[in-house]
Amino acid sequence: MWIQNKVFREDLDQLMTCDYIPWDKLCDKTVLVTGATGLIGYNLISGLVYANIQKKLNIHILALVRDIDRAKDKFAEQMKDSDSISFVLGTVENLPDIQEKIDYIIHGACPTASAYFIEHPVETIKTSILGTNNMLELAKKNNVEGFVYLSSMEVYGAPKTEDLLSEEDLGYLNPLNVRNCYPESKRMCESLIASYASEYGMRAMNIRLAQTFGPGVQYDDKRVFAEFARCAMEKKDIVLLTDGKSKRCYLYTMDAVSAILTVLLKGEAGQAYNAANPETYCSVKEMAEMVAKEIGNGEIKVVISQNEEDGKKFSPFHFYKLNIVKSKKIGWMPYRRLQDLYRRMIVSYGKDFTADECQMANR
Repeated sequence: MWIQNKVFREDLDQLMTCDYIPWDKLCDKTVLVTGATGLIGYNLISGLVYANIQKKLNIHILALVRDIDRAKDKFAEQMKDSDSISFVLGTVENLPDIQEKIDYIIHGACPTASAYFIEHPVETIKTSILGTNNMLELAKKNNVEGFVYLSSMEVYGAPKTEDLLSEEDLGYLNPLNVRNCYPESKRMCESLIASYASEYGMRAMNIRLAQTFGPGVQYDDKRVFAEFARCAMEKKDIVLLTDGKSKRCYLYTMDAVSAILTVLLKGEAGQAYNAANPETYCSVKEMAEMVAKEIGNGEIKVVISQNEEDGKKFSPFHFYKLNIVKSKKIGWMPYRRLQDLYRRMIVSYGKDFTADECQMANR
């Protein structure tokens, strides 16, 4: 997916208008991205390539990947238009020797599927903690100008009230619950970031992302937002495996990119920043009902089918109502609403909406 995709091109053009991002700081710089072929990594690298084309920044992008052939295939269209990307074969756990001088690091390599956390908790922890430590050592060696770690709103634990969550608020996590291997390791990584900033004077920051989706999500993605979209497109009822009462905020893919770049270039060392669209705050059930009504045109319904075994695969009941005041203070603002996230993701697959619906998605 590249500029031939109308929705993705619009997103990239909108990113270029984000005047709060000091693009000039990236001019002639080398940026290393981990998690390069994931949803956020793909959108981020595409944004940097497009900035090179539109703003003549001459950014060199190093993408750490496990499979170079797959990465070349994924970024084939971008590479036809720009020679900005170089691939580095390796993993964050077993980092190769990178000789090139690196100016900025955006570290996003991490498992994201709940089922994987349950089945491979040890690997989840190792990837997070060992990988982040390796990346921080590389950053220290290069005396980088900025380092951003892509954290998660799950570090807030399982809040049981709907109070706004600022970056200083942390809730309870049971370390003996295997599903918590993900948020617990994220917390430890954030502590590593703060520690490297304190001990070595590194300009390293954390960004706590709400659940992010939009163009770039694979059609067969197993996460609930993708399942809801497939149900709407295939005219199938949405089946919830929990009561759907947990509430959280969401974030559009390109809004995540603008937030990451803002924190990378303007964030304060050792700090954490929330990135979410407060207007998207809703329960899982409310989101499913919105998709059934507005995306599925009322032709499908929401069905709850709970069982104890399925419940273990999901994070505990929670309210993730993120406060983004701190991120707004450095200039960032989210752009897309929840309905837009779905409409634009589905249009990017090639699904047509009516003219009125497309106009709504382009607000």
